[in-house]
Amino acid sequence: MEKSIKDISLDFTVAIPTYNGLERLPKVLDQLLMQTGLEQITWEIIIIDNNSSDKTFELIRTYQASHNTDFQIKYFLEKKQGIPFARHRAVSEASGEFIAFIDDDNVPATDWVTAAYNFGKEHPEAGAWSGQIHGEYEVKPPQDFKKIQSFLAIREYGSPTHLFDPDNLRLPPGAGLVVRKQAWCESVPAKPNLRGKLPGLFVQGDDYEALLYIHKAGWKILYNPAMHINHQIPHWRFERDYLLTLARGCGLCVFQLRLINAKYWEKPIILIKTLLGNLRRVLQHFMKNKNYLSNDITLRFEMQFYLASMMSPFYCLKCWINSFYLKN
Repeated sequence: MEKSIKDISLDFTVAIPTYNGLERLPKVLDQLLMQTGLEQITWEIIIIDNNSSDKTFELIRTYQASHNTDFQIKYFLEKKQGIPFARHRAVSEASGEFIAFIDDDNVPATDWVTAAYNFGKEHPEAGAWSGQIHGEYEVKPPQDFKKIQSFLAIREYGSPTHLFDPDNLRLPPGAGLVVRKQAWCESVPAKPNLRGKLPGLFVQGDDYEALLYIHKAGWKILYNPAMHINHQIPHWRFERDYLLTLARGCGLCVFQLRLINAKYWEKPIILIKTLLGNLRRVLQHFMKNKNYLSNDITLRFEMQFYLASMMSPFYCLKCWINSFYLKN
C-alpha cells in the first residue's frame, strides 16, 4: 500500500473509479456538490480514471476550475486495467478516515455522505458498511427481475441495521461501499486475485474479495439503511447476452471466494460442497423449470449461475496453472 493509515488528514473521501465516464460522471458529481450537513466534516472527491479513451480528464479539469467549495476534487490516472486496481489506487491516494466507493453510474441522495460518515463514527467495530441501492431503469426490467436484481447491485433490505454474512458470501457490492481506511490498509493485499471485468474476461468477485479479507481480520460488515443511492441501469444491461455473461462471471468466482477464509483442512470439503451442491441446484432448477427455460431470461440467468458455480473449482485450477507457468 503506497499510503498508510498515518496519512489520514480528512474525515471522508468519496472515490469514483471510472472508465469512459464522460456522459455519466456529471450527474454523479453534480449530486455530490449538493451534499448537505457537511459543515463539521472535512472531505474530498477523488476520480480514479482507469485508462479512459474519452474526454474524462477534460471534464474533471472543468469541474476543478469551476467549483467554489471548501473541499477538493482530485484526479488520478490508474493505468492497470480493472476496478480492483482502481480501488486500490483510490485507497492509496485517499486522505479520509472513511473511504466511500461510488461508481460513475451511482447517484447518491443529498445526505448520503453525512449518513455514511455518521454511521462509521457510531459503529467503530465496522470495517465496511453499505446502504440501500435503488434501480433507475432505462427500460422495464424482465419478468421476475427481483430474483436476480442483487447481481446488478440493486440492494433494498428495508429499515433495520444488520450484519452481512461473509461466511455465506452474503455481502454488499463495491458500488456504494464505505470502508474504514485502517481496516483496508491492514487487511487487504495490494495485489488482487480477482481482477474484475476486463476485455475478454468477465469474472466477478472482486468486490467480495476485499470484504472477505476485512472480515478475516475481525472487522464487521454492516448495513446502514439511511444511505440511499440510485443506480442508473441502461437498456443494454437487460440484453440476453449481457445477463448470461454476468451470471457466468458471478458463478466462476464462487470457489475462489470461499477459499479466502477457509482453513487448510476445510478446502476439500468446500470443493465437494461446491461441486455437489451446485449440481443439485442445476438438476432441481432444470426439473422445475424445463418448460420455461428457453423463453424466460431470469430462469436462464439462474441456471447459468448455478452451472458456473459448479464449474468454479475447475476455473480456479486453471488460474493456478496459468499463474504457475507465468512465474516459471
